[in-house]
Amino acid sequence: MVESLGSEEVSGAVKAFVAQPFVVVGVPAFNEERTIARVVLEAQRYAGKVVVCDDGSTDMTGEIAERLGAEVIRHGRRLGYGAAVQSLFRRAREFEADVLVILDGDGQHDPREIPSVVRAVVEEGADIAIGSRFVKEGLARRMPWYRRAGVRFITRLVNNSAKHGVKDAQSGFRAYSRRALETLDLTEKGMGVSVEILLEARKHGLKVREVPASCHYGGDVENSTHNPVRHGVEVVMSIVRRVVEERPLVYLGVPGMLCLVVGIFFGVWMLQIYAVEHRIVTNIALAAMAFTLIGFFALSTAITLYAISRLAEKTNGKE
Repeated sequence: MVESLGSEEVSGAVKAFVAQPFVVVGVPAFNEERTIARVVLEAQRYAGKVVVCDDGSTDMTGEIAERLGAEVIRHGRRLGYGAAVQSLFRRAREFEADVLVILDGDGQHDPREIPSVVRAVVEEGADIAIGSRFVKEGLARRMPWYRRAGVRFITRLVNNSAKHGVKDAQSGFRAYSRRALETLDLTEKGMGVSVEILLEARKHGLKVREVPASCHYGGDVENSTHNPVRHGVEVVMSIVRRVVEERPLVYLGVPGMLCLVVGIFFGVWMLQIYAVEHRIVTNIALAAMAFTLIGFFALSTAITLYAISRLAEKTNGKE
């Protein structure tokens, strides 16, 4: 016997169906054949679609993910973590996803925590929800000390630049709203993409929120392809590059002017000695040349970057 529903019950059911967000889970992966199966299978419980970006793996990562029902984007060669994230962003836009969740394929993140970052986007209005290891101090203590120190250092640099006040700027476990997907224009190919996202979020006024998330270290994760030292250097260089590009007259122009002044000082000193003693002091002459050249190149680079940024702003304004 089939029971008929009243109009109010039908309306409620329709609203519940319509309100259900379409969640895409994206997994950047490089040589993760030992862990990718578990990540895909658990992520499928919370996603309308699971997409794995196989970033030039030389093992069975892509094949395993595909056999388990995930869609696989293949890079012919390793392009970098940032390039994989960009590919996942593009695919999520094509799906018109309401939420894109990105988590690593090496098993560090627990897919069972996907609902918490999705909830922050869907119910709490965040554009970017970060699964943070530092919201709860107990979670942070599980990290190796060198990783914890590195993440805190990088997070401080990001907060000084982006003014977000986040506690974990390096978490790869994040959820993005449709607005964030349509707004963020990413260019970083390496690990610096995590910083670029936060800096771009500040520029476009996107709301960033953190939720507690665990992170597993040990076993296969200890053999992760992400070298922590190289990772840290890439991220710091990305921060420096972004900051210099945004304010070239301050971070290049001012030091350039100071170098020119110092170069002129050494040059005048050298000429005074020559006028009195008729000899050139090599060390002073080299210092004058070095500071003058450094100052000239820094100042000219600052002016060029400033002109380019102004031109880009005008172009974007016309569009």
